[in-house]
Amino acid sequence: MHWGGALFTLCLSASLAASYTNNVPSAISGERYNEDLFIRPLLDGRVATTFTFTTDLLEDVLRDSESSGQHYTLFPLTLGQILEEYSIAELHLTLNSGKWDYDHWGYPDDPSVGTGAELWAWMADGPSSTIDERWTGLRNALAGLFCASLGSLDMRRTSSPSTVFPISSSPSTPHALRYANLPSENVCTENLTPFVKLLPCKSRAGLATLLNPQRIFDADWHGLNIHLRSTEKGTELKLGVQAVFDPVRLSGGRRRDWSFRLLFDRVIHNSCSVAGSSVVRVQVPDGESHALSPTFVADDSAAAVYNLITQVPLDVSMSWPYEHTFQYPRVHQSRLVPLSVQRTLHGSSQIHGLLFIALTNNGQNDIVVGYFENLPALVTLWMHTMEIKVDGVKRDDLISNVTYHPHHVLANGQKSPSTFQATLTIPAASTLHLSMEVSRAFLKYTEHPPDAMRGWDLPPAILFPVCDPTMGICNMRNTSTDVRGRMYTPSLLIDLPTPDFSMPYNVIIFTCTLITLIFGSIFNLLTRSWVIVRVED
Repeated sequence: MHWGGALFTLCLSASLAASYTNNVPSAISGERYNEDLFIRPLLDGRVATTFTFTTDLLEDVLRDSESSGQHYTLFPLTLGQILEEYSIAELHLTLNSGKWDYDHWGYPDDPSVGTGAELWAWMADGPSSTIDERWTGLRNALAGLFCASLGSLDMRRTSSPSTVFPISSSPSTPHALRYANLPSENVCTENLTPFVKLLPCKSRAGLATLLNPQRIFDADWHGLNIHLRSTEKGTELKLGVQAVFDPVRLSGGRRRDWSFRLLFDRVIHNSCSVAGSSVVRVQVPDGESHALSPTFVADDSAAAVYNLITQVPLDVSMSWPYEHTFQYPRVHQSRLVPLSVQRTLHGSSQIHGLLFIALTNNGQNDIVVGYFENLPALVTLWMHTMEIKVDGVKRDDLISNVTYHPHHVLANGQKSPSTFQATLTIPAASTLHLSMEVSRAFLKYTEHPPDAMRGWDLPPAILFPVCDPTMGICNMRNTSTDVRGRMYTPSLLIDLPTPDFSMPYNVIIFTCTLITLIFGSIFNLLTRSWVIVRVED
């Protein structure tokens, strides 16, 4: 019986290995897994890399799992349980570190590049208390799954900007949106480890082999993203990793040549056997004398394509043989987007300040965009002080559809965030200046964080596409240049009125010293015995 069981196990393992080697995606009915790596050399010598791991779960499999229990082969069971438990139609979670430079890097492959943690989800509609309770459970579940401080995304940071984050599908039942961001959340190895465990091949094979934490988190910009949405065919899960490396810095400031070994300190030895497709795409620079190795087997327009199913081991490299020292381009030559944005907070007072936004149109046609602010109760905007100027001239006609929801006190005594939303028109080849006075909250000493002297992080503002009702689509309208998706401004660091937390320490030290002196003197007087000591010659 022992040998029979061992023989059965051996045969079963061999059959499974053979099926995986031949074509597992066709054997696993209703589930598909694909992976893609897109590498894009940038004008400033850096290299942008985007890993995308896509798992499709067809509707019939999802329906069967709901009726007879959840049984998935490629789709992560933990995320499937979260979908069913909290009635999620669409879920987006990003964890980013650094500041994305739109002017020099262009648009990212994944638009969610705001600093810190950003979470938004569309849930089945119902009583507000039920949605808020499910929103709390969803945050806690994701916090435990990805080892992140998502529990801090409470109602003090939660809003419902459905115009900024529209639902991608058309569900049959009504759905409600919950959105929150935490700019102070950093992404690190403890987030990447559970992220990789959601992949079918983990980091043992396929493109995930290149996810070296020491190199990923040494990049100039890096982030993780999880996108879960319902489609007409079923459910689509996209797990992504974005990073911007600097080969010039890694080479000592001389050359921009790169390779898998230089960027990730690894090469791909094995392909993921359950992947329907596993490709590496490298964008080919225009008009430059470069060398790409090894020889690619396919050409997708301006990108070289490597197929990991048939081409392993693989170590892609790109070099510029005739370039001895890399020369950084000028700022105006490397600007890749038609719209540049700056957002600052002016004022030396700890009570009052001025929020200043500068939007520069680099093109020759007007641009119409939406602007969104989601500010915690630490800051209060005064709408009557809002001014819009172009070349020093007031232009109130350039703003429309203004919506402002001030913060209010919640049932638990906390304050909700304030949201500001408007449509802005930036004239061609001009800079629009938007300014508003703000007042900073005076907090209790128990409400300050341990590092109170550092200040508080304000989430980034968002520029989003404006819906065109005549076309039935949402797009940033610009007749000359396409402005795609959302754009995030850098986060701000605000200094609130902060008590001197060193005073309690000084008082404790002074009091303890005084008590020690008094107690020691009295103790000596009470316990010391006085005797006569005769001193002989």
